[in-house]
Amino acid sequence: MPTDPVVTLAIVLVYVAITLILGYMGYRKTNHAEDYLLAGRDTHPVIIALSYGATFISTSAIVGFGGVAANLGMGLIWLTVFNIGIGILLAFVVFGKKTREKGVETGAVTFPDLMGKIFQSPGLQFLSGLIILIGMPLYTAAVLIGGARFLESTLNISYTTSLIVFAAVVAVYVMYGGLIAVMYTDAFQGGIMFVGMTLLLVLTYVYLGGVTAANSALAAMSNLVPASLTAQGMTGWASMPDVGSPIWFTLITTLVLGVGIGVLAQPQLVVRFMTAKDNRALNRAVLVGGPFILMMTGVAFTVGALTNVYFLQHTGKIAVNAAGGNIDSIIPVYINQAMPELFVIIFMLTLLSAAMSTLSALYHTMGTALVCDIWGRGKTCALSVRANQIGCLIMMILSVVIALLMPEGIIARATAMFMGLCASAFLPAFAVGVYSHHPSRAGAIWSMVIGALTWFFWTAFVHTAEAKTLGISQVLTGVQTILGLPWSVIDPLVVALPLSFIVMILFQFRERVQIRQNSC
Repeated sequence: MPTDPVVTLAIVLVYVAITLILGYMGYRKTNHAEDYLLAGRDTHPVIIALSYGATFISTSAIVGFGGVAANLGMGLIWLTVFNIGIGILLAFVVFGKKTREKGVETGAVTFPDLMGKIFQSPGLQFLSGLIILIGMPLYTAAVLIGGARFLESTLNISYTTSLIVFAAVVAVYVMYGGLIAVMYTDAFQGGIMFVGMTLLLVLTYVYLGGVTAANSALAAMSNLVPASLTAQGMTGWASMPDVGSPIWFTLITTLVLGVGIGVLAQPQLVVRFMTAKDNRALNRAVLVGGPFILMMTGVAFTVGALTNVYFLQHTGKIAVNAAGGNIDSIIPVYINQAMPELFVIIFMLTLLSAAMSTLSALYHTMGTALVCDIWGRGKTCALSVRANQIGCLIMMILSVVIALLMPEGIIARATAMFMGLCASAFLPAFAVGVYSHHPSRAGAIWSMVIGALTWFFWTAFVHTAEAKTLGISQVLTGVQTILGLPWSVIDPLVVALPLSFIVMILFQFRERVQIRQNSC
């Protein structure tokens, strides 16, 4: 439903004004480098939870993964289970507390800095920062695309204009307010997201005749699954695909495991633990973070699948066809066609909040990685607020350029790729580092190198979804992928992460043997 441009503009201006005011508050409280980089290590648990959740859940989850659910069905709800069990409970209780303690003990101010100081290796800090600068712009671009696509369809402005304006507004308060501004605005944006997604779920079921009627109608559509998807194992939008089929491997290994496990080693999320005053604050944050993630992902995946019912009833088409074949457009098209004018505006703010909260964290993480961990590693100038502001600006510009070059339907895949890379490269060393009293420096370096290289190799030469687009395998070997089914549909994470863990464990075992020998 078209929105009144005057009303829409007025509400957006109020939203932007509040966001910039919160950013200014962060700027006023940013007095030294630790404030800019770690919000003074004294953040309220509710703000930590909302900031963590809002950073975790971006437009890639709502627009990108919502579109994937519309295309592949409700099986994606397993990702919600992983998000809560691993992304919140395991992350906060098992890793969060130890991360905070190690951060205080070492005085680390970024994730790469933490890794470098735990393992007493400046080279590891550099390597961690390099991986962030290689992989994170891709994810940032995906988040930018999600927000820009919705602005494009809602405000009827060009995609390029919406992308640039969107990126610039976020850059302003991140550059000047640092992590305090980021977390303040995250909390505000997280509240809007919670309200918007709750309304989306309720209105969708109301429009489709209730929970039972809507779910039954979706289950009855199994005969409408396109032949191309049926051939790959899809059985319907309300059921899981055939076990072992290409779509099953994509759903489980790339989307559920890639994102569900990948969240544990996300640099922009790990830093949130380091902003807590004590472990009690992290325990209290779980009580807010769990329900928040449930509503964000659970609603996106459920509504995404149910859009098929709506479009069939109103256009005679399934969702992906009604959106012109672009899965990233399914949720925006559904909102604009199905929802009342006021909700379209509310949901626009929800998506703006989701994108801006994640973007602000990514800008901050990339900027500090460039300045603190790559350019000025070990130097006093690396802690300069001005230098980090410039770093954020450089990475913002790079991300916009990448977003303009990326193809359609890339949001969910780009998200899964980045999270898979982070898990493969960082998770083994990170897990051992925060728990071991004598972590193996060589183990961390080789684990990170093997994990990252294996992930890149599998992405470029084996996993069809990326190898086909990149074309590297085709050019160098003459074939699209060097291995066939089922390997070509198994996500790089499934191969790279175990190898990375094996390397870390072997070196850690050798470290313990050497310590025992020296003690004798």
